[in-house]
Amino acid sequence: MSSKSKWIGAALAAVSGLAALGQPALAQMELKIMAPAAPGGGWDQTARAMQHALVAAGAARSVQVTNVPGAGGTVGIAQLVNSAKGDGNQLMVNGFVMVGAILLNKAPVTLDRVTPIARLTQETQVIVVPAESPIKNAKDLAEAVKTNIAKVTWAGGSAGGVDHITAALFAAAAGADATKINYIPFSGGGESLAAILGAKVTAGISGWGEYEGQIKAGKLRAVGLTSPQRLPGIDVPTFKEQGIDLVITNWRSVVAPPGITAAQEKALAEAVNAMVTSPAWKEILKQKGWDDAYLPAAEFAKFLKDEQVRVNDVLRSVGLVKS
Repeated sequence: MSSKSKWIGAALAAVSGLAALGQPALAQMELKIMAPAAPGGGWDQTARAMQHALVAAGAARSVQVTNVPGAGGTVGIAQLVNSAKGDGNQLMVNGFVMVGAILLNKAPVTLDRVTPIARLTQETQVIVVPAESPIKNAKDLAEAVKTNIAKVTWAGGSAGGVDHITAALFAAAAGADATKINYIPFSGGGESLAAILGAKVTAGISGWGEYEGQIKAGKLRAVGLTSPQRLPGIDVPTFKEQGIDLVITNWRSVVAPPGITAAQEKALAEAVNAMVTSPAWKEILKQKGWDDAYLPAAEFAKFLKDEQVRVNDVLRSVGLVKS
């Protein structure tokens, strides 16, 4: 072999070695994402959005999504911790809802057991009523709650989650006893939407993106948004501007099982980072109405610890968690 051929061979080997460490290596990952809820809700939507964006961004070769519903995600986190320990290809979507559900259900497996990877999004909550409801605005809903709190039924996600907390905070802000709210939890967004559209409940709570289509179609009426200010391009008043002191946002994130290696954790973090900076993910955020709230692993880990303390304090203040 000539010296030139040897040089070319060495150069190709070097390039191949570098590629193995970079994006092409990520593209070989075959990932699994658990949505610890039934199809149709925010976690399921997030998992399937990640499935598309990870592949489109070249951050994974394939992504499989599975649903493990039950008890605000506490069934899913138990499965992640106990059955997927050390699996460097496994991820789980979670968020605010799971923090509260763990406390409310006194779940034996907590978020201290997972490997934080990234916070992804945050979303403003909206309270809606059926289009034919006599409730037109926040004042009407507050009046109904004050008159007979047990008669006002709320549909939302899992017990102890952001929807449940939103209902309790609304009741408290309206001057009613928040510990007596009549809240009906659903494990999937499709089920709660059917209950609201069928007028089986007084009001429903979820992220704006989940109900936006039904609101624009005139099937649901938006009573108010939980954002501090109005959202751009959305003609729905906040609760603050209607005299109800209620501001809260839902966040969603992704975690990995315990027991993975530092190299596996780094690879997962790099794949998610490649995803969140991709045009595919930015387009999904725009379509869904989700706000980019990305925090990388170290910052997200600190946020998660702080958030567990904050949610615990809120749940105790409205009587959802007892000492």
